[in-house]
Parts: sequence; C-alpha cells; structure tokens
Amino acid sequence: MEAAAELGVERAPGPAGRTRISRLHSEAPYLLRPTHPVAAEPVPCWRLVGQAPARVALVAGAGGPLGGDRLSLDIDVGPGAVLVLRAVAATLVLPGPHGQRSYAHVTARVAAGGTLVWLPGPTIAARGCDHHGTTRIDLAPDARLLVREELVLGRTGEQPGTVRQRLRVTVAGVPLHDQELHLGAGAPGWTGPAVTAGCAAVGSLLFVDPTLDVPAAAHLVDVDADSATLPVGHSGRLVTALAVDALALRRRLDLGLCALGPPPLEPAGAPDGDGMNLPARVAALATSG
Repeated sequence: MEAAAELGVERAPGPAGRTRISRLHSEAPYLLRPTHPVAAEPVPCWRLVGQAPARVALVAGAGGPLGGDRLSLDIDVGPGAVLVLRAVAATLVLPGPHGQRSYAHVTARVAAGGTLVWLPGPTIAARGCDHHGTTRIDLAPDARLLVREELVLGRTGEQPGTVRQRLRVTVAGVPLHDQELHLGAGAPGWTGPAVTAGCAAVGSLLFVDPTLDVPAAAHLVDVDADSATLPVGHSGRLVTALAVDALALRRRLDLGLCALGPPPLEPAGAPDGDGMNLPARVAALATSG
C-alpha cells in the first residue's frame, strides 16, 4: 500500500493571531483530524494556550505499516503559526506476506517564527518486521521545535524484527541534529552495552528554541544512569533514554523535559496547565517511576 498525507497551517491575520489549517489531506492509514486540547501542553514555557495553536490528531485508519507499505506525511508550518500534532495511539509495525520492507517518511518545514510540536507516539517493532522510518525537519533560524520519538522493541514476550529510524533536523538547510538507530534482528550488536544494553524501549526528545535561555547546566540533569540530557548547538537540548518498557521510557522522557526549566515570567511555585508546579511534577514523575 502507498499513502500520502499532507498538513499545512498558517497564522490568521489580526491581533488574536490564531493558527488555522490551510491544507489537510488524509489517506489511510494516516488520517488527520482537527482536535482540542486533551491535557496540559507539552511545553508550558512556550505558553501555547495564549498563542491559539492549531491542534491535529493523527488517527490510524488501517493497520500497519505492513511489509511493502510506503507511507508519507508532509507538514508545513507557516510564518508565526503554531502546530501541535500528536498521534492518538501507538504504531504497530508488522511484517508483510512477502517479506518486503516497509517505509514511513515524515517531512516538515517550519517557517520564520513558527512552532512545531510533533508527538508521534510509540512505534512498536513486532517480530519479523523490516521497517525504515525517517523524519526530516527544516527550521527557519527563529523557529521552535519539539519532537519526541519512542521505539518499543517487540511486543510483550517476543523478539523484535528489524527497524531503522532516522531523525534529521536542519536550520535554514544547515544540519543541527542527525541521528539514526538500527536495532533488532538485522542489526548486529544491538543488545550490547553501547546500544540498548538489553532494554526493550529507547527514545529521545529534541527541543529547539533559539530565543529561550535553556539552562547551560541542563545537560547535567539526568534522570538516572539510563538517560541523559545534552546540548544541541546553541539552541537545543536532546533528552535520550533507555527503559524496560514503554511506560518507564515515557516517564524518563517527561522528567527530562521538566528539567529544562519552569515557565518564565510566572511567580515561583505557580501551577502549569496540569495544576502542578514544576517541582511538584518532577517529584511526581520521579516517585511514580
């Protein structure tokens, strides 16, 4: 199966500055649906509620990707626009009937002053799959980005297939971050201490904001020995983590995001959108893990 989905947003004229959807095309299994906030915004310090972002959910309209599938998603964020795009469920990558490889490509462009929050949800690499996934994002010099990737290696009690996953982010065409993972049955040494150390879940969270004063010491704030927060150029931070399962991975990535700092220009201890201030949320995440 071949399928291509497209999404474009632009900032509406006027003082409200609301972001509106200018282009939306879905093809199963990629179904795009406008939605409303379902929880606290993932980056409180950006004050997305006040910026009236466009929010879109990615809904699976069919199973897969299956072996032989070629899927693509193209995203355009216009000047000054804000888009929060999230999947509503995990993606289960399955083998096809003829042993072919599956492909999923995401391409995004974020124009001057734009913001993209891309939360695709966990990808589960089932036994026997052979999957290549790529995400390429080009940012204007003053654009902002949060992209989160979570990869679960096999379902409960099974060994994974083979998965290759790449994230490449450029700023005005100049590389900022380029990371590729090759894991599973077709990747020699993938369970070794230099790769996953036998963990079943691996993930990352890339945060880019050229205007925000991200604490210089943020790279020292690690959740534990299986996670790290590192600087990316002068404008970003990368949180990476390993975990025994998807839930533990999500908690580690959440805690890494919290470590970047509280919302600016608010009194100390002021609550974020979930009713908890930053220290309270960090404590809750740490104790729940």
